Amino acid sequence: MTLLRVENASKKFGDLVAVDGVSMTVEPGELRAVIGPNGAGKTTFFNLISGFLTPSSGRIVFDGEDVTKLLPARRVWRGMARTFQITEVFPELTARENLRIAVEVASGYRLKTWLSRDADGEVRARVVDLLDMSGLVDKADRLVGELAHGDQRATEIMMALALRPRLLLLDEPTAGMGDKETYDITQLIRKLHKNQNLTIVLIEHDMRVVFHLADRIMVLAEGAMLAEGTPQEIAANEAVQTAYLGKAA
Repeated sequence: MTLLRVENASKKFGDLVAVDGVSMTVEPGELRAVIGPNGAGKTTFFNLISGFLTPSSGRIVFDGEDVTKLLPARRVWRGMARTFQITEVFPELTARENLRIAVEVASGYRLKTWLSRDADGEVRARVVDLLDMSGLVDKADRLVGELAHGDQRATEIMMALALRPRLLLLDEPTAGMGDKETYDITQLIRKLHKNQNLTIVLIEHDMRVVFHLADRIMVLAEGAMLAEGTPQEIAANEAVQTAYLGKAA
């Protein structure tokens, strides 16, 4: 069964059409990239998928269920998680503490002031697993606000993974990073996709990352879908080259 289906979704803000009749299907295990120039409607499109905005028309179907009108938290519990352009972490807490909060929420312990020994052991073990997957073991007890930007982003991605999503939405995961940090985050995304069999949709501005990771790419321009295809098809598409990649074929 198709995991995510966006059907002719549009979003208007007054006279401004931010997303204009965009459709997309994502299959289980796929890694899909959404690209486009600034103002193309990429983040608005993500907000429609994740529930932070309601479409003016069209619908969002997740795992066979119409979730168009569901709040973001309801979508999270159904298996959808996302990160944001601006890293959302608790900078005054350590990486371990950030991940523990996410694990407790995912485990249904959010409002409990005391955990049994067994429950606490399960939470601790899950946190260790996430730290190990992210490569943050040596930095686990440092304040996240003191970590490099790439490590902060890795913490945020692992907090989203702690929710055990079937669909992970990543909004500009390498924004503001140098080459080494970009490489590390790219490798983390690839590892999560392959080893965790995670379905991922990402918005990304770095074409090296996009063409290295994506199974398929959708290109937005002025709120509408300009093209969709494999990395090879998108690289050879004259309309994409003219509108986004900066040259004609």
